[in-house]
Order: sequence, then C-alpha cells, then structure tokens
Amino acid sequence: MQAMAEIRNIVILTGAGISAESGIDTFRDAGGLWEQHRVEDVATPEGFARDPALVLRFYDLRREALGRVVPNAAHAALARLDAEWQPENGRGDLLIVTQNVDDLHERAGAPYQTRSRVLHMHGELKSALCLACGTRSRWDAPLADRPPCPVCRAPMLRPDVVWFGEMPYQMDRVYAALRQADLFVSIGTSGAVYPAADFVRDAREMGVATLELNLERSEGSLWFHESRQGRAGDLVPAWVEEVLG
Repeated sequence: MQAMAEIRNIVILTGAGISAESGIDTFRDAGGLWEQHRVEDVATPEGFARDPALVLRFYDLRREALGRVVPNAAHAALARLDAEWQPENGRGDLLIVTQNVDDLHERAGAPYQTRSRVLHMHGELKSALCLACGTRSRWDAPLADRPPCPVCRAPMLRPDVVWFGEMPYQMDRVYAALRQADLFVSIGTSGAVYPAADFVRDAREMGVATLELNLERSEGSLWFHESRQGRAGDLVPAWVEEVLG
C-alpha cells in the first residue's frame, strides 16, 4: 500500500459490523432473519406490497430502538478523521459511504446538518419517502398510522430505506469519489451485498490502495492490499491514529 504521506483522498465504506458493536442486530448473523423477521418480508418491495402494516411497524420499532443505542469507538474515530482530514489542513477529500440506515455516524460527530461527507447509500431510518410526490423528509415519528406527507399531504409515506431489488442512492457520487481516491477502506462489511461488494474491485482496477478492517476476512478479502481482523472498536481508532499521526 501507499505510504500515508502520499494519501490525500480517502473513500471509506462502512457496513453492519461497525454498528453491531453498538447493539444493532444484523440479519446475516441469524440465517437470513432480521429482528426475527424474514428479510423477504420486511426488506423488499414485494414484502411491503403484501403487508404494508407489518413493514411500517417493523421500521417504526427500528427507528425507536435507535434511541437506546449510542455510537461506539469506531464511529467516534471516523468522526475525528472527518473533522481533521480537511483540505485547509493540507489533507484531501474524504467520503464516508455507509450501508447502514442508522444515524450513528452523525451522532458521533460526523456532519449532520450538511451531511456533505456521509453518504447513506441504503437510505436512513430517520427519513420518510412519499410514494405520491417523491419527497424525502426527515422523520422521527411512527409511520404505521399513515401520517400525511409534509409536502403533498397524501398518506403515502414509506421508510426511506433501499430494499433488496432497489437501486442504492447516489452511486454516481460514490464512483466519482473512487476515481479520485488514493485509498479505499472497508470497515465491518460482509463483502456479500452488491453493488458495495464490488467497490474494492473497482478501486483496485483504478490503482487505488485498499484496506479491509473487519471482524473476519470478508468474501472479497482477496481484493484488498491489506486486511486486518478484529473488533471495529479497536481497529478503527488505531488506524485513524496511524493516518493522522
């Protein structure tokens, strides 16, 4: 890998493993179940069409549960990197792409208002999408009682979450950042969910240095120049210290 002195632009991908240490369950740890529900029932457009009440209640509970968890040391370390890795400090650009729908990156200190350097490619629990007018709204209240859209007033809000079979958000921005990157880092990902699983291969083909920080080797580990195994709460702060040191 390149020496850190040669690194200017960084793209970081975070997955379920970084939030699992805060107590957020991942469906891949339980045979395809997510909070005791089949993924097909609560994380697909077909599941929503079959039983919208079930899906809306499910995400209401997940949204409510966010209030009972807090960011961990890995989130805090990335927030520190975000704060210090600035062009005005002689650094380059940074983009944190997360597959997670929680708000732990923001609550750890990554910019919440501008959201300029945190990209939720799979959407967010604290956002609602109106199926009538397409508006996305910040959202903390339940959706199961079918509240009206703040813009068009139609009672057609759904979780602003990318389900299986739907296109992730802002992919053009992700690929543009990868093309400019000197380093791609993957944290807490299984390497099994596409298109994110292909980011490392894309980065390698563009000559970008690649690093994996994961509890165990992912399905795409062979594509990384370096892979480090351990808890995100240990690995990420140590890596950030190395980068900024």
